[in-house]
Order: sequence, then C-alpha cells, then structure tokens
Amino acid sequence: MSPLSSSSSLSSLFSPSPSPSSPNYSQLTKPATRLASIKAHMDASNPTVFTSDNVPQAPEDPLFGLMAAYRKDTFEKKVDLGIGAYRDNTAKPWILPVADERLRRDPNLNHEYLPIAGLAEFTTAAQKLMLGADSPAIKEKRVVSIQTISGTGAVHLGALFLEKFYPRSTNQAVYFSSPTWANHNQIFTNVKLPVKTYPYFHTETRGLDFDGMSSTIEQAPEGSIILLHACAHNPTGVDPTRDQWKTIAKIVRAKKHFPFFDCAYQGFASGDLANDAWAVRYFVEEGFELCVAQSFAKNFGLYGERAGAFHFVTGAGSDAVNTISRIGSQLTLLQRSEISNPPAYGARIANTVLQDDALFKEWEANLRTMSGRIIDMRTALRKKLEDLNGKPDSWKHITEQIGMFSFTGLTEKQVLKLKEEAHVYMTKNGRISMAGLNTGNVEYVAEAIDKVVRES
Repeated sequence: MSPLSSSSSLSSLFSPSPSPSSPNYSQLTKPATRLASIKAHMDASNPTVFTSDNVPQAPEDPLFGLMAAYRKDTFEKKVDLGIGAYRDNTAKPWILPVADERLRRDPNLNHEYLPIAGLAEFTTAAQKLMLGADSPAIKEKRVVSIQTISGTGAVHLGALFLEKFYPRSTNQAVYFSSPTWANHNQIFTNVKLPVKTYPYFHTETRGLDFDGMSSTIEQAPEGSIILLHACAHNPTGVDPTRDQWKTIAKIVRAKKHFPFFDCAYQGFASGDLANDAWAVRYFVEEGFELCVAQSFAKNFGLYGERAGAFHFVTGAGSDAVNTISRIGSQLTLLQRSEISNPPAYGARIANTVLQDDALFKEWEANLRTMSGRIIDMRTALRKKLEDLNGKPDSWKHITEQIGMFSFTGLTEKQVLKLKEEAHVYMTKNGRISMAGLNTGNVEYVAEAIDKVVRES
C-alpha cells in the first residue's frame, strides 16, 4: 500500500461526520455500521502473513475428536471403547489406592524446580524397574535416565537425540510397525527423521505377521532405527513370543540396527512387571546399545500428571562410562531447550511407591486388579460373541491379544455403523479399549457387534 493510499484510508476514518443531507446519512450514523466500517479499514491495513497457504487448518486429532463426540452423545446406553485409559467396573476412572491422598501430605514437599534431568531418586528407581535391579548396564554404569513428560515426551526426546547425533550415512529411516500408536509418525516426522513401516498385524489370523515383520527388518538398510513396542502392542494387543523376540534380536544385531523400545504398559499388560519388561531386558543382556521410552500414565493411573522416563543404554566397552556421560550431557541440553524442567507431582507419587517395599507390593496388587479385570472382559466379550454366532473360536483373537487394546478386525464401515446405531464408540480401525467394557455393558456391546457383522 502506498503512503498516499494509506493516508487516504486514515483520512476516511477520521473525516467529519456525514452531513444530514447525505443520501446515506441514516445508514452511516448507525453505531454498528460505523464500527464495521472502521474494522474493515483496519483489517485491510493489517493483513496477516499467516495465510491459509502458509498455515492450513490442521485436521482434528481422531481420538480426541471421538472423545468429544462421545461426551456430546445423550444416549443412555452409550459406550466409550476409544480412549486408552483404565476404567473400573462402573465405567469410572480408578485412582489407584496406592497413589491416594495419603502420599500427598508430606510437609517437606514444595513447588521448587526439579533439576533438568528430573527427580534423581525417581529416575534411578524407574531405571531399575525397566532394566531390572541386577541389570549389567546398571552395574557397569553405562545407562543414563532422564525424567520426561510421560511416554510421549520420552519418545520425543529420544527422537531429537537420534536425529542430532545418531550417524546415518545414507539417511536411514526409523521403522515402526504397521499399525502403530498414531503419535509415533508425528513425533519422528516433526524432528525430520524419515519414517518407514514393517508389517505387524496379520489380517487373516488377527495375530502377528512375524514373517513380514522379520523380513522387512532384515531388508532394511544397515544401521536403521527399529522402534519396538516392549509389551501390549498399541493398537493390536499382539506381542511376539520370547522365541520370536530372540529372532528379532539376531536380525537387529546382524544388520547393526539401533533398537528403540517404547514401553507404555509395563505391569499393566500381564500384571507382572518383570514379564512385561522381558524383551527390553533380553536386548540389554545381549549387549545392545539401545534406548527406552517409559510411561507411568497407565500403570500408576497418573494420566494427567505426565510422569515418564527416557533411558539410554550404551554398549559395554572400556570407555562406556565416559560415553554415557557425554550422551547424558547432550540429553540434558536438549531437555533444557524443550521444557527446562519436568513436572514434579506425578514423579514424586511414583517415586514414593517405588522406594517403599510395602507400597510397592500394594502397587503390584493394584496392577493385578487392573490387568485381571481386563482379562475377564476379554473372556466375557469373546464368549458372548461366540454364543451369538454359534461359531467356536471365531473370536479367539480377543483372548489371545493382551493389554489395554484389542484389534477386533471390524471394518471402518462397521465401526461407523456401531457409533450411529448403537452409540458404541471406537477408533475407525476397529481398535477397542478393553477397559471400557464392564459387566454392565459387555453383553450390549457384543450384541451390537454381532448385529453389524451379520448385516455386512
């Protein structure tokens, strides 16, 4: 805009009031009209550089959009099978007894900053929980742990570090399973790491496509980053067997890949903390250099408190202690620029439990309560579905899968029909959160699923 046109615009704003003899006098003197005129002039003289070409409207997050639709639904028998959060048998959030109010009354607690790397007692305890107290990596002091914004923050911190420091001479990609947790793609793409996938879910058997998975990892360029779900795979609920994990480890070693474990469900999957960490511990015992993202959202019920940890284990060697010190220093620097300091509240609750033998045993009992109820719901859902269709083993994948989720095999069209007709909400890929089922709604859900399958 030229100075002349600018001054013309300004003069029109501050020009004398229109004369009563003007043709549009009554219209121009209305306050609303006058304000609209002023606004139009201001808008024209202050255009944004953030146009729709530069900043397109982002799509709504599918899961949180599903949650919003569920909340708006007024149907009395509606069922939420979308969100990955534990619910008790009355469909209510469950505050773990071990994490109740009595742990929050320590008079010594304050609201001061934690160190950049987090609460040291907590990260040390989290390290032992994941790797095992007798882990060779811990004994040899070749592991560093950083407190993070739950598991999401841990994956992000690991992605940042690998993008900046992991040598990728041929721009090797990060490989993750197809399907995987939706956020994996966004996190690694945001840090400019190329992403690829390996087959994981076999649509016919509704189990693990181990041949596809192992062959793709074997064919990946040497030195690729392989993201692995430590247990209770999200979204399928399908995990490799221990023998399959050993085969995966052999392939990863042969191709000199870098393993990146994401562990969001330790103790929540089987009810056994050590069992759910077996794959991670096996890789460490085999001498791999690797990293682990660890979440305490599910297994402590600390969803909103964002307690997590990132662990980096370097390979055994004469310079391992110095190596892990250098890695730790860079992780701390990255954390400083991202969040400065992690939140204290959830970490202190988890740490109190992890440091106390009696509370730890109580926590293990809480984990068995949650995992046990989910296993019961798997059994009930499968039984009702097979009773309805009269086909034994037709839904056996429901009980063969493990953890929070089940990949039902329902199509997107069937999922949409379930939402529209029965008010049963799940993600469009047919994943259901088993924690959303209870003794009061499992039959209703089974009948609704059976109906849409029959009508397809």
